[in-house]
Amino acid sequence: AFVYGRTRIHTPVREGAAKAKARRPIDEWRIVVKDRYPAYIDWPTYEKICATIKDNRAEYMRIKTRGAPRDGELLLHGIAWCGRCGHKMFVRYKGGGQYVCNHLRSNEGLPTCQEMRAARIDKAVADAFLTALAPAELEALSRARRTQLQVDAALRASAERQLERKRYTAALAERQFNRVDPDNRLVAAELERRWEAALTEVRAAEEALVQQASSQPIAQMGLGKDMRGKVIRLAGRLPQIWSDATTTDAQRKALLRCLVDKVVLDRGEHDVASVRIVWRGGAVTELAIQRRVNAVAKLARGEEMRDRALTLARAGMYDDQIAAVLTSEGHRSPNSESEVLPITVQRIRHAAGIQVNEPRTRWSHGADVLTAPEMAAKLSIPVNWLYVQIRKGRLLVDRQPSGAYLFNDTTDVHDGVRNLRTHKIDRLDLRICQPHQEGH
Repeated sequence: AFVYGRTRIHTPVREGAAKAKARRPIDEWRIVVKDRYPAYIDWPTYEKICATIKDNRAEYMRIKTRGAPRDGELLLHGIAWCGRCGHKMFVRYKGGGQYVCNHLRSNEGLPTCQEMRAARIDKAVADAFLTALAPAELEALSRARRTQLQVDAALRASAERQLERKRYTAALAERQFNRVDPDNRLVAAELERRWEAALTEVRAAEEALVQQASSQPIAQMGLGKDMRGKVIRLAGRLPQIWSDATTTDAQRKALLRCLVDKVVLDRGEHDVASVRIVWRGGAVTELAIQRRVNAVAKLARGEEMRDRALTLARAGMYDDQIAAVLTSEGHRSPNSESEVLPITVQRIRHAAGIQVNEPRTRWSHGADVLTAPEMAAKLSIPVNWLYVQIRKGRLLVDRQPSGAYLFNDTTDVHDGVRNLRTHKIDRLDLRICQPHQEGH
């Protein structure tokens, strides 16, 4: 292209200073004659490259671009925006990956707006991205797109017909005005007013038609059957490509940015974070992600879960039973994703001063079997010596599920333990079949 006026001269205010030359933006070039000379690339390609280079700059404060996809593991680097103050969030890897908004802190000295753990957010956004590119979703999107194009065409045809009717009305008003006797001023003034009103309606209809055409999405490119099949097959392989070890983090981010314009994050007041995915083209997907908190009071249904747990505890139910009931009702512990832990119920119960006497479960053993303390008492030896020999592997005995060691109450076993005690033997194996377990 032939261009002129790409730079301008700044005249200094101070006398004697040299004049400065500065580049103008492309839209301010004085003369642009496209396709004047042979070129390596066409003009649209050049503009696309310039836009990509500009977007790859991570100079947020001045141009608010996304920056180039980099090798960091956080998926939303450069496209995560704060849902509270509206500024772009940055990533922090120290102490675990996080998305942090500190614009207000850096510029106004206010507290940090919000910070959120990135693991669950990245997983939810990646799942939404892969779901959107699933073959079934592509087919449904194609059908919806064809239906939308038909609706848009019908609306445009209706608007064009409406415009034609208004133009006819304006032309009729013009003819009536031209035929009136100029001496009849009252009639002429009324016809002139009608004509101006009709012209105003025509201009409004034309502007509405132009706005409707500009607001409609660009028509879907027609793909042949072969190309369409390739796209669908590639979409079917995308989850495998995404999870492949050879796919770098930068490549995953580049794939995501093909469809996602930005992701707006809001930590929320309780344990549910709001994630708003803005797709290219303007479509929006809202996600609600559960995040871990450090107290029952910070759960969205924490008060409800506490009251329910206390009601069940007063009814005589045990902690594990209460936890199972609460889990089935959709509750969860602050540090769990999908279930209520018995320790959570226990803390709620203790805070309310409710004591529950849970029966202890014991494992019984036969009369011909001795535990380690019973064997030590019978042989008049320290019980700790038995535990040391067991721990060092010199004495091999059976063990109950409750943790107790079992010895057969026979003369041979007694003599074997005494010989091990007096160092007559180095190792003794007294393992027998597991006893019958009762009372569990």
